[in-house]
Amino acid sequence: MITDFLPVLYSFRRCPYAIRARLALRYAGIEVELREVVLRDKPQQMLEVSPKATVPVLVLEEGPARQEVIDESLDIMFWALAQNDSDGWLDVDIELANRLIEANDEQFKPWLDRYKYPNHYKDLQPGEAREHCEVFLRELESRLQRHSYICGDRVSVVDFSIYSFVRQFASVDTEWFESGVYPALNGWLQEFLQSKLFAAVMQKYPQWRSGAAVTRF
Repeated sequence: MITDFLPVLYSFRRCPYAIRARLALRYAGIEVELREVVLRDKPQQMLEVSPKATVPVLVLEEGPARQEVIDESLDIMFWALAQNDSDGWLDVDIELANRLIEANDEQFKPWLDRYKYPNHYKDLQPGEAREHCEVFLRELESRLQRHSYICGDRVSVVDFSIYSFVRQFASVDTEWFESGVYPALNGWLQEFLQSKLFAAVMQKYPQWRSGAAVTRF
């Protein structure tokens, strides 16, 4: 994509939504100015362009009097893939892809939060959050038992939309997750964690402040 500006990405390194946005941008070869956000100290510049106050936020400056802002991670992914999708991440059954991504975001993620932070949810029974998470994980395991990636033998946008959330789940009890309960899912995750793409998007950057030097990503 040829432009005369550098889009700005407000991001937080560990946020799974921000991770998947960075994955798509790096894969598509779209350079941005990365502004690393500390969630307890969000920059006013980000709040002004996106009052929802969550990362990621991608600011596309189209002229001195106009800005376009994309502040949903999936929208950033699909915008990036519309610019360049050399490996065919979108060569997938879109209806199936949307269902699986929605299941991840709307069903798995809320229970993942409860699994990660059980002390914040006093009404939970022991093991309850993990049991709910496993409904989704069992579907992923079943799919990965049949082929290399979630939607077939080629990696797709579905894999890259979900990887970082499964990574968070696995990190809560790594020994249990790697014990063989989900062998195909664990193998799929390990392939991702060892990839050059994942390493590239997980580099550490200092907190961005107004006036700081531009960090190109």
